[in-house]
Amino acid sequence: MNAPFSSYLTSIAGCMKQVITLLKADYDYVSLLSTDSVGWRIQIGQHAKSVTNATMTTERGNVIRVCKDGLYAEFAFNDFDPTSPESIAGRATKAFSSQLAVLRACGTKIYDTPCLEDEPLELFCEFPCESLPETTSQDALIAQLSSVSDSAMAKEDKLVDCRLIAQSTHISKMFLSANRDLRQSYVYSEGSVIPVAVENGKHAYTHVSVSGREGPELFRTLPGKLDEALSVVRDILRADRVEPGEYEVITTPEVTGLIAHEAFGHGVEMDMFVKDRALGKAYIGKRVGSDLVTMHEGAQCAVNVTSYAFDDEGTPAGDVTEIDHGILRTGICDALSALRLSTKPTGNGKRENFEHKVYTRMTNTLFDSGESTLDEMIRSVSHGYLLRGMQSGMEDPKHWGIQCIVERGYEIRDGQLTGKVVSPLIMTGYVPDLLGNISMVSSDREVFGSGGCGKGHKEWVKVADGGPCLKTIARLG
Repeated sequence: MNAPFSSYLTSIAGCMKQVITLLKADYDYVSLLSTDSVGWRIQIGQHAKSVTNATMTTERGNVIRVCKDGLYAEFAFNDFDPTSPESIAGRATKAFSSQLAVLRACGTKIYDTPCLEDEPLELFCEFPCESLPETTSQDALIAQLSSVSDSAMAKEDKLVDCRLIAQSTHISKMFLSANRDLRQSYVYSEGSVIPVAVENGKHAYTHVSVSGREGPELFRTLPGKLDEALSVVRDILRADRVEPGEYEVITTPEVTGLIAHEAFGHGVEMDMFVKDRALGKAYIGKRVGSDLVTMHEGAQCAVNVTSYAFDDEGTPAGDVTEIDHGILRTGICDALSALRLSTKPTGNGKRENFEHKVYTRMTNTLFDSGESTLDEMIRSVSHGYLLRGMQSGMEDPKHWGIQCIVERGYEIRDGQLTGKVVSPLIMTGYVPDLLGNISMVSSDREVFGSGGCGKGHKEWVKVADGGPCLKTIARLG
């Protein structure tokens, strides 16, 4: 089946088109984004159970963007009479007048921004899925998740809890302008197995996750992740601390994705270029990695939780080659920043929800595959670590420093895994050095889409990242 487009959005489309027609009499550009997204989040453990009919991306609302004399303004609303487009247009005009008056009077820097193009385009996409969150039996899923949690407790006596999380969201979005009518509907889901263990006063936990542009059918795979999660917890319980220093490292796909996200995520979001807040701006056309490094970014370069047909500004989704054999070719860009930089938008204009402004944001950020095998990479290491499991990361786009918190590392000596485990690890470095030292890349590739990304300390959106295994040199502590 295909994820059906929202009947609610269909019912208000005529009204919203009339609003656009009314506003076009006074403004150079008018567009409207309407969103209707439903979903839920279920968390099950030995000590608590919660069911929430909301996720990071559930919402219902509208936002109008206008341009007049080079100045842009927006009006967000979800309380309106769909039989009275004149009332909506009047409220919007009042809000726009106030915003534009402040912009003209406050003396802040005004960017020279042309009017957005409005080339004719129609698009209707209902992406495939097997089931929908709104028709899935939550009771049956709760029973399934509870069974997995109970099974974990029976298998491992060091566990104090085993939590399972399942969340699924059905997104419908409609973008309208004088010349555009774009509509899309898709479902994404994500789930995690999170065992928590204690031994001799030492606590350990992990999360093994699944994600995809799929319906709740995805959660049938969670029981198969239990043994992996229990094995990881046992490894963490016996882990030592790493001796700080510089090592040869092999990053598995999850850690590779963390590097991709942190190294060439915010650092090449081109709204940062507008205000000279990213070092990546000065490296366009220059070498930032070895010849083995090619990186893609875009909603079309993979299929996962953030793979859509068009972004929140009505720009069709893209597949951007950011790095081509070590050379930084371009960044990613929302529509307004593209105008200010005299370039083209890449389909990366995203809002946290209809009440928040658009920023340039990541979608799928991935290293391309190479030709080596993981066994060949391990045999090539004299002394170093195989890094598995990501926890978090951050970067400094202004100076291109990176910090990745990795869950665990497996020691390699003379081309063999020794059995020693270290945890946790902090991997740091200067991005061009870290990527410049990449000497081997595996032929496989994985994509991970559990969690989200903030811009600064806020503006949370869904992202996915990944890639193959990489061999490089990094500082661990």
